[in-house]
Amino acid sequence: MFLTRSEYDRGVNTFSPEGRLFQVEYAIEAIKLGSTTVGIRTPDGVVLGVEKRVQSPLLEASSIEKIMEIDSHLGCAMSGLTADARTMIDHARVTSQNHAFTFDERIKVESVTQAVCDLALRFGESVHDEEAMMSRPFGVALLIAGIDELGPQLFHTDPSGTFVRYDAKAIGSGSEAAQSELQDKWHKQMTLKEAQTLTLRVLKQVMEEKLDQHNVQLAQVTPTKGFEILDETSLKEVIEAM
Repeated sequence: MFLTRSEYDRGVNTFSPEGRLFQVEYAIEAIKLGSTTVGIRTPDGVVLGVEKRVQSPLLEASSIEKIMEIDSHLGCAMSGLTADARTMIDHARVTSQNHAFTFDERIKVESVTQAVCDLALRFGESVHDEEAMMSRPFGVALLIAGIDELGPQLFHTDPSGTFVRYDAKAIGSGSEAAQSELQDKWHKQMTLKEAQTLTLRVLKQVMEEKLDQHNVQLAQVTPTKGFEILDETSLKEVIEAM
């Protein structure tokens, strides 16, 4: 006799008769409630942009961290549960430092993404299992941007532990509208400046309040400067130019 849907819901490791893992699907749904995040790859580097939801005028906007550095050549933007993202990013940082220490070279973008996705799969109910990090799937999607010998790269990871390489990708609450806008406007020979402007335009479309330097965050990874988050002055200039 088949269990009801709600009973399949409770087990993180139990497939339903249709072959679905409901807990992982719910984690993917949780990301759709997160703030919109956009990543664009160009020949000159990768641009990441995030909507910062400032819920109260008393909230210090700079304390909302949605884009984080992994290494000097690697950065990442998140949508979903920030605490889950922090766990994954800490893991990515340790992996990257270990690689540099062991092999005396910078880790590849795909390798660090692989490490994060391996961690995403380590959820389970076993008490004696040292491997199980979490009792539920991580409720976060990441856009990992970096530069290695293959040039600028952008990867998208989700709670199922899947990662895919993209030229331009949007995640979060406004991702559907944002993704179709990216499909229309992205082209192979885009400059970094054009990518910054497009990122902000896409965010502006899906955001509820007026876009300014306090409620968005922009970062970029370039071969010369590596990973950098734009400060409010530079961000203001890009917004005014737009």
